[in-house]
This record gives sequence, C-alpha cells and structure tokens, in this order.
Amino acid sequence: MTRIGSSDLDVFGLCLGGNVFGWTADRDASFRILDAFVDGGGTFVDTADSYSAWAPGNSGGESETLIGEWLDARRPADLVVATKVSQHPDFRGLSAPNVRAAAEASLKRLGVEAIDLYYAHFDDESVPLAETVAAFGDLVRDGLVRYTAVSNYSAERIREWVRLADELGVPRPVAVQPHYNLVERGVEADVLPLAQELGLGVAPYYSLASGFLTGKYRSADADGGLEGAAGSPRAQGAARYATERNLRVVDALERIGAAHGASVATTALAWLRSRPAVVAPIASASRAEQVPDLLAAGRLELTAEEVAELDRLSA
Repeated sequence: MTRIGSSDLDVFGLCLGGNVFGWTADRDASFRILDAFVDGGGTFVDTADSYSAWAPGNSGGESETLIGEWLDARRPADLVVATKVSQHPDFRGLSAPNVRAAAEASLKRLGVEAIDLYYAHFDDESVPLAETVAAFGDLVRDGLVRYTAVSNYSAERIREWVRLADELGVPRPVAVQPHYNLVERGVEADVLPLAQELGLGVAPYYSLASGFLTGKYRSADADGGLEGAAGSPRAQGAARYATERNLRVVDALERIGAAHGASVATTALAWLRSRPAVVAPIASASRAEQVPDLLAAGRLELTAEEVAELDRLSA
C-alpha cells in the first residue's frame, strides 16, 4: 500500500480506470470488473463526471452511476474513489458555482457522503485560478470532498495553485494526474520533478498508451486488436505508437516480463510504478479477465537493470 501525497489515503499500487463503465462495459460487465479488482486486492478506482458522454446515447455520469450502484450493492471497505470536474456537458469549466454543483451531482450519482479525491479535470483559464482554488477549498471545508487534486495541469499552473492555496488558507492538492507512460515521457521534464518537490502523488493515465503497451498491436495497421476487431477506436489509438523505437520497447517488455512470468502490460505498468512520485498508474479493463494482469502490476518489482534498460530504450 502506498500513501497518496500528504493525504491519509493508502492505496494499492494500481488504480482501476472507470472510463469504460457504461461505455465498452455494460452494468453486468462493470460489476464483474469491480468485483475482480477488489477481490484481488485493489483499493483505488478513478472516474470522472464526464464519463462517458462521448458514447452514443450517453449524456455523462454513466460511470459514476454504475460505480455508485456497485458501491451500494457491495459496501466495500477502504475503497478510495476519485472523480473529476470540468468536462460534464452540464457542468463545464471550473467557476465556483459550477464546481459546487458538479460535486453535488457526483456525490448523488456515487451515493457517497464525501468524494475521497476530487480532481480539476482540465485547466480552465477562463476562470481566475484563485476562484477555482477557493471553490475546491470550500468543498473540503464543507465535508463534500476529502482531498483535492489536479489533472492535465502544467507545472507552472500547479505551482500557482499551491501558492494560492497557501495564500487563501485552504488545503493544497495531494495528487496530480498526467498523461504518462513508457512511450509518452514528456512530464518527466517538469511535472514529475515538481510533484516530488511539493509532495504530490502521481497517478498517470493512458498508462498503457491506448493499449499499445499491452503488446497486442505490433504494426501500424493495428490489425488483431485487444478486442479482436481491427480498426476499433482502441486499435486506431494504439496504431500511432507503432514506431520502430516503440516496437523495440514492447519487445523488451515482453522479454523482461517473461523473466518474471508477467505480461507485457503488467511489466509496462510496473515500470511506471518505479518512477519517482508515482503512486498508482491508472489502467482500465473492459472484461474481468483482464483484471489479474493489472493487479499483478501492483506487486511486480523490476530490477534496477531492467528499469534502466526500459529507460534507455524509451528515452
């Protein structure tokens, strides 16, 4: 178990992404995935109020609703649930009234008294940052949220958020959620060092690079995909990573994983866990059968030599 930044939230080293719930995983599949995750030792689930407004027939909030129904049915102990605000079609942006209204809507869908970890999903520069920081602080003061966090923020804006939080006398964020994986390492230049400096826990998303780091996509045409359908949205997302350099990374993941009896995906997530300040990579599963590979990543410890090789190949 690892603590998220300066909070008292102790979590397993792999976070289950809830973006598929109500999208590629229906209610029954979502329940099976969540059951498998918790039964296997998982303690940390991530979603957002906007998941999955992009899917035909959805309006946003579907993931939170399914997680809420599962929480009501299962009553799991010590599960940390994170959600986000700014992208729901009815609650766009980070003005103070919107942040409050969105949080109340998320609480209702999740059926919880307080959100464990509440992220500003995307920066909203149309609103004074001080207004947003104060609004998040008010949520903590009023007991709607336990801890705050930021997602997709630049290092400069994270530093400014923390400065304003101190100035306003409200709690600092405890976590940051960036786009980060073996083939997307840009945050190592600034966001990761800042997280270390400020004591923020890092929970990377797109940890498996749209499925490319599962090893199922070995060519640019993305034929043979994880869901068994060439040309699927996931396959198309993975195809853009199929460069010579990145394919060498996947080959190394396969070889290193084999030495541990682990899959390519497990090994890629374990590398991410080894990075400074990373608490728990976020990865999703559209079938319960995929969950054990994710959980294994929370326990696999790569050697220093293996980490260094992956660092070099993906640099």
